[in-house]
Amino acid sequence: MLRELPSDEDRQILQEAVRGFFADLSDRAVVVTAQLWKQLAAQGLTQIAASPAEGGLREIVLVQLEAGRAACPAPLADAGLVNLMQPAARNESPALRAFLDDLHAGEAMTALSFASFDHDGAAGWAQLQGGNLNAELAFIESADIVTHLAVFVPGPALVIVKTGEGVTAEPTPMMGKPGWWRVRIDAPPLATVPFTEREVRDLLAVAAVAEDARAFGAAQRAFEQVVAYAGERCQFGQPIGRFQAIQHKLANCHIALRAVQLTIANAAAQYDLEAAPWRWFAAAALATAASSLRRVSLETHHAFGAIGYSEEHEAPRHFRQVHVGVLRYGGQRSPVEQLASHFLDRDGDVRFPEYDLGPAGNAFRREVRAWLDTHWSGERRDRHEQLSFAEREYDREFARALGATGWIGLNWPKRFGGQERGAFEQLAFMEEMERSGAPRAGAPVQAAMLQVYGTPEQQQRYLPEILHGEAIYGMGYSEPQAGSDLASLKTRAVRDGDHYVINGQKIWTTTYWGEYMLLATRTDPNASPPHAGITMFIVPMTTSGIIIRPSETMYGGTFANVFYDEVRVPAENRIGAEGEGWKVLTGALATERGFIGGGIVLKVAHMFELLCEYIRTAERHGRPMRRDPLVRARVGALAAEIEAGRRMMVHCAEQVDKGETPPDEAAVSKVYSGELMERFGEIALDLLGPEALLSEHSPGAILRGRIEQMLRHSLMWVISIGTNEIQRSLIAQRGLGLPR
Repeated sequence: MLRELPSDEDRQILQEAVRGFFADLSDRAVVVTAQLWKQLAAQGLTQIAASPAEGGLREIVLVQLEAGRAACPAPLADAGLVNLMQPAARNESPALRAFLDDLHAGEAMTALSFASFDHDGAAGWAQLQGGNLNAELAFIESADIVTHLAVFVPGPALVIVKTGEGVTAEPTPMMGKPGWWRVRIDAPPLATVPFTEREVRDLLAVAAVAEDARAFGAAQRAFEQVVAYAGERCQFGQPIGRFQAIQHKLANCHIALRAVQLTIANAAAQYDLEAAPWRWFAAAALATAASSLRRVSLETHHAFGAIGYSEEHEAPRHFRQVHVGVLRYGGQRSPVEQLASHFLDRDGDVRFPEYDLGPAGNAFRREVRAWLDTHWSGERRDRHEQLSFAEREYDREFARALGATGWIGLNWPKRFGGQERGAFEQLAFMEEMERSGAPRAGAPVQAAMLQVYGTPEQQQRYLPEILHGEAIYGMGYSEPQAGSDLASLKTRAVRDGDHYVINGQKIWTTTYWGEYMLLATRTDPNASPPHAGITMFIVPMTTSGIIIRPSETMYGGTFANVFYDEVRVPAENRIGAEGEGWKVLTGALATERGFIGGGIVLKVAHMFELLCEYIRTAERHGRPMRRDPLVRARVGALAAEIEAGRRMMVHCAEQVDKGETPPDEAAVSKVYSGELMERFGEIALDLLGPEALLSEHSPGAILRGRIEQMLRHSLMWVISIGTNEIQRSLIAQRGLGLPR
């Protein structure tokens, strides 16, 4: 039975209180004293996780995050972890109870060591011998002022000793500053609490998550400061935050920090909710933090320039905290190996852990899976997979079958024939469609556009065709001189009575073979600003005057140059008022971007699972590939990166569920996922060698050439729907508030 834990609102109140407490302290480095510890206790921070009402790992993470922001070295996490262990429930000794009471009151302060259980062999050793605890421990924080030490010994057991006689501490400065100690112990225990090996390993993972949360808080605080600095610091007559190089550097940092934030929060929540895969999620969070936070810390200092070198500035404190924090419990090696083991050391259908999408989302996932087992399996699916990539892109028979379910209108309002399902049901649908390899269906951008800006007549005519899987649309946006700068498009639409006459050229047009084209045109060539003169039309592709010149893409599909020569389109096909096309177009793209990153990362996740399935039985030079240390390291690191992308996908779904679609958050997911697809392809080729370059239908092609084909396809996702460079500028300007 799950414990009754604090609510999100309770956690928000706690976070605001902790941040307010630290804000009242000096803006210089916080010095831990007995008086400060009592003040922290008065705030209730030494009681975190002491009972279900006092929270769990999520509350410890929250406090650690704020301690990291304030550069506070107090052992708050150690106190929280001791509370989380519930030692009094395992040993009812009066001495242990008195210690816990003093800890909560601020009269006792403890430092925790896992000793030989730590992943880092340099952390020290400890054992009970002759009635005493004998130990030599490294990397102990605040050892000069703590009143007690809590140390794990073989058995295993947690041993608590008082500092004083028999305990000596030798300073061991780290990264040029004091605060860390080597401790030697030969003293009688105050109390001994039994544990199991599994429990100690779990607690070590929990401790690492808490320490990474403090490192994240430090990195986030320094990043916020450098963003503010970039908006104020002027060079060459303007703020440096206006320079694209700075904007994109800081956008990259923001993306990396979002990955860490989301994976740590999820790991803590999964632990508190006692979810079965919480250890997997914790490993993913630890691997993500270890690879991302130090990179962000370095980039932050690059943007600060020389000002960040000064010890009078906060940045050096945060730089140290980041590096110490992510390495304190062993860094990236152990969690990466844990992730690799999940995918390479098990038999059967090994996948990423499924998310709990709520009752409706989980039930709908099962429903979609059952439908696909009936309608997209066996010979039907095998026949489709033997086709070339271009032929697999769309299947009209499947689209109509899916249309009969109503799921193409999954999130549409009921007045348009939709089902008004939530974002998590939409996510469940996307997951199952991608995992089954089913072809795409529907026209989500065009449907959203028609629902918001279409006339009643347009809605009655076009929406049922989309809903039933009977029509698909292309998007006629880009032109030879108007790609990312879409406001400069030149295709003209001139009113002629009840029609518009369209002349111009569109390039890189996919789905040109559909029933309709959603076409962006210019109706006012003199409009200022230029985007004010754009108007959108639905153009049937059978209309006279349309000339299509297909071109094969490097990823095996096709797009086309489409020429419009005196094409007459009824005025009733205009979407929105004349000149309102920019609003119509950008609103539709924002809708698409809200889930585009999720769609990409699901493709990568599925291909990664197939790659691992191949590696589990493959050999290189007579040895199993899965035993190769390099293979395991790359697989584990990739698993962590994909998990971060999945968390961004869920984060976007949470926002959509609240009725929000912040363009900068959608851009974060799109940028991360598109470039993840590229990285995946390159790493897979490194692991598999030249055989992985063999294309579909080539003898000996690994996974029928899917990996190299995905690498070629990945370039499109980085460029299309707004290049990643444009998306980084959007993140910097709208998300971070840097000057335009």
